[in-house]
Amino acid sequence: MNTTVFLLLRLGIGISMFGHGMIRLTKLNAFSDWMVGSFAKSVLPAMLIRPFSLVLPFAELGIGLLLLVGLFTETAVFSGAVLMLVLIFGTTMVENWEALPSQLIHLAYFGLLLQFIASNTWAIDKILNK
Repeated sequence: MNTTVFLLLRLGIGISMFGHGMIRLTKLNAFSDWMVGSFAKSVLPAMLIRPFSLVLPFAELGIGLLLLVGLFTETAVFSGAVLMLVLIFGTTMVENWEALPSQLIHLAYFGLLLQFIASNTWAIDKILNK
């Protein structure tokens, strides 16, 4: 894969994750309350949803930031993919089919980046590994 294409894809998913985390952090309690309410009729207990909803924005922000600067890129990409799998599971538990395509696209982006991680040359990782 072309290194410039990899950079553009990494930055795109990085901006998306960073933006998701940033906006949710500005209204963390309201976001958490919304998420708990969204899962009220699911089989998942609120005692799991509340902590997850409070950690999710920090995970999104951190993964996004790492991807934007190209630091620990492979770990960030893998973590993003795992996070998407968890979100997809939750989405199916509440039958929020409208959110599923976006999450699947994010997962595909992470999979593509992981497949072509050797093309990650425009990154702090490459400077540190010299």
